[in-house]
Amino acid sequence: MPTMINEPSTAVVILNWNGRKLLEEFLPTVIAHTPPEAGRVIVADNGSTDSSMAYLNDLAANGKIEVMAFDRNYGFAEGYNKALAQLKGRFKYAVLLNSDVAAREDWLTPLIGFMEANTDVAACAPKLLSYREPDKFEYAGAAGGFLDRHGFPYCRGRIFDTCEADMGQYDPTADVDWATGAALMTRIGTYLDAGGLDPDFFAHMEEIDLCWRMRRLGMRIAVVPGARLFHLGGGSLPPSDPRKTYLNYRNNLIMLHKNLPPESRRGVLLRRRLLDTVAWAMNIATGKWGAARAIIRAHNDFRKMRKSFPARADKSTEADLAARPDIISQYFIKRRHTFSSLR
Repeated sequence: MPTMINEPSTAVVILNWNGRKLLEEFLPTVIAHTPPEAGRVIVADNGSTDSSMAYLNDLAANGKIEVMAFDRNYGFAEGYNKALAQLKGRFKYAVLLNSDVAAREDWLTPLIGFMEANTDVAACAPKLLSYREPDKFEYAGAAGGFLDRHGFPYCRGRIFDTCEADMGQYDPTADVDWATGAALMTRIGTYLDAGGLDPDFFAHMEEIDLCWRMRRLGMRIAVVPGARLFHLGGGSLPPSDPRKTYLNYRNNLIMLHKNLPPESRRGVLLRRRLLDTVAWAMNIATGKWGAARAIIRAHNDFRKMRKSFPARADKSTEADLAARPDIISQYFIKRRHTFSSLR
């Protein structure tokens, strides 16, 4: 599509596959609170077979959104990669927005202002709050994400399954390790230069891997809590699903293999094998056989798959994970369940 005069700087891209119910509930809030001079709402449909396209075409006919209609389901990562490749040259920024995210105020203008003022930032995200409990942080990103010394992700406002109440304690803008994939704003050129989301992950931790690769390009990742969105969450797999356990463990190991510098990779992966063995034993002891089998399968498949993922060869240019907190001991032994209590 040719460049339009007065085109906004940002494409708000929502990926959909057979999700009309979510679209009907959440999309109107995004349209209502996205200033048209700042962003254009675009729904990329992954070959839906429900009535999604009828609903989307009605909105497009009224000029409220644009629709990208893909010929089949390309999945989460490849679907977004395909959409952003088509938008390059037309928009400077894109927001990868989940279809179960609601807006209740102008959320985009603060993000654009931050990106314009900080040209070394590759990606940023708003504060992510729970749609059901709007006074609490939401699991998928809260107020910005980090990795601990073993490569386990945690957030300002969320450690493991403990989500804190939002009392403004994490309102300062901050550099982070990763920004939530539920509402990830990125420079389209940098996104593509970094290789986009990795389709081989299938689901879970793709955004953490992408943000790490962006940081390896010498750029920053940030959270901008002056912007807020509300995330339903849990739309892919429930926490107790062994498939979710499998993907989280496998993808975390692949991410570490891909991104850790060679001088620390072996040690971190060895510690992870020991820690994951403890997790396996705890699941056995509590009768969670599906989760235990998922952990074993994740490690077995990682050993098979890692040859197809090039390991990082350059030396570290960012802070070593060894200097990070150990959230396993902090959370389970020292009972520190909030980000501000970590030492």
